[in-house]
Amino acid sequence: MKILILCTGNSCRSQMAHGFMASFDQRLTVCSAGTEASGKLNQSAVKAMKEIGIDISHHTSDSVEKYLGDEWDYVITVCGGANEACPAFMGKVKKRLHIGFDDPSHATGTDEFIWSEFIRVRDEIKAGFYKLYKEEIESQL
Repeated sequence: MKILILCTGNSCRSQMAHGFMASFDQRLTVCSAGTEASGKLNQSAVKAMKEIGIDISHHTSDSVEKYLGDEWDYVITVCGGANEACPAFMGKVKKRLHIGFDDPSHATGTDEFIWSEFIRVRDEIKAGFYKLYKEEIESQL
């Protein structure tokens, strides 16, 4: 089963979701991309994932253009706030979903607060994607 996770910059939320989904089942082919890919990973996202034993440091921040020619079982957008435009995927896909999350890279305040936002969003992403995996995807494998 092929799953593509999309957001704008492909540096933080989509990368964490990619890491979680790949960790749930090795039979899944998981990729992530952005409509305005930053070309680099958010190091706080990498650190937050490493803290729970998932290494995403080898991921790349890719443009959605790279995947338009492929067929996907799921394309899942993870953008959050109302002022943030969710990317549209125009390639071949069986099922489109949206599971929105705040962008912790936009958090402001003390270092401790910013870090707590990365942890909060990481944990929300894990819960949201694990629910999707258990309720919908696992039974199709």
